[in-house]
Amino acid sequence: MANIESQRKRNARTERERQENRRLTSRVRTFFRRLESASEAGDSAAAATEHRELVSAIDRAVGRGAMHRNTGARRKARAARLLTPSS
Repeated sequence: MANIESQRKRNARTERERQENRRLTSRVRTFFRRLESASEAGDSAAAATEHRELVSAIDRAVGRGAMHRNTGARRKARAARLLTPSS
């Protein structure tokens, strides 16, 4: 446990930031699972809606620094592959 006031403040701030990052990345995973289930069910309208929300969540997470931009790009590419019908 920190004894110095500034370190206590820093620890509290780090925890708040960690929780925010977890909230943003968890949201991305949730939308990805929704997209997977919609595409497996064959519901193209629902899949398109979920894809739009997923891309928005990824962009928000990348913009706030919770996710690296390459990770965001990779997840968007995987989501786009789910969206298109496989031949």
